[in-house]
Amino acid sequence: MAEPTISRILVSNDDGIDAPGIKLLEKIACELSPEVWVVAPEQEQSGAGHSLTTRRPIRLTEIGPRRYVVDGTPTDCVLLALKRLLRGRPASLVLSGINAGTNIAEDITYSGTCAAAMEATLFGVPAIALSQEYKDRRAIPWACSEAFAAAAIRRIVAAAEPWPKDTFFNVNFPAGSPAIVRGLAITHQGKRVLGDNLMEGVDPRGRPYYWTGPAKHEGGATPGSDLRALEENRVSITPIHLNLTNVAVAAELRREFE
Repeated sequence: MAEPTISRILVSNDDGIDAPGIKLLEKIACELSPEVWVVAPEQEQSGAGHSLTTRRPIRLTEIGPRRYVVDGTPTDCVLLALKRLLRGRPASLVLSGINAGTNIAEDITYSGTCAAAMEATLFGVPAIALSQEYKDRRAIPWACSEAFAAAAIRRIVAAAEPWPKDTFFNVNFPAGSPAIVRGLAITHQGKRVLGDNLMEGVDPRGRPYYWTGPAKHEGGATPGSDLRALEENRVSITPIHLNLTNVAVAAELRREFE
């Protein structure tokens, strides 16, 4: 398989411009392309989903050669990069991440990491979201991402030629050293049973508050899913389609209505 040509890469994330994951992804991107741009949120935007800032101005600030911060969401970052910074010289590929923590199963609907890839996909630009699973936040195994990300990106870009319409790829690396990884797996989006992740408390003024914590999950690691791949220490690669239509239900209803 021939080495894919990636002339220009845009890198973004939802953990913010100073996150270790985006620094690693920028390094990997520079191995893949001669021209790399980084446009990321000024502050962490985890859980922002595919949200767009519309009720205030957003600012794009240059902090170095081809490096910018945005006081907004991951969606804002990709929108400004593609429609302003790179206007007239489109990106060949958008890479989002590398997120600290997985974006699998229902996480995808909340994920700012995936949202950056979604925004690129809406504009017809190939995009890949990347996330690193961990068991202990104090010891995130970035070495796993570093060992396998470039190869995963190359294989996706080569295999997905021509790039499938309205689709981005969601990549998750298992928690552990590179030595435990048993290869790459093409997967489907899993589904878990969501538990109660709302914490309750009282502030110093005696007012009650609620705080959304890490989601509690049970089950869902069916064969072929992203969840099962990580359980088996495989790198999960899931093609995500942006058309949310339930085609089978639509066809059935159409027959009833007609």
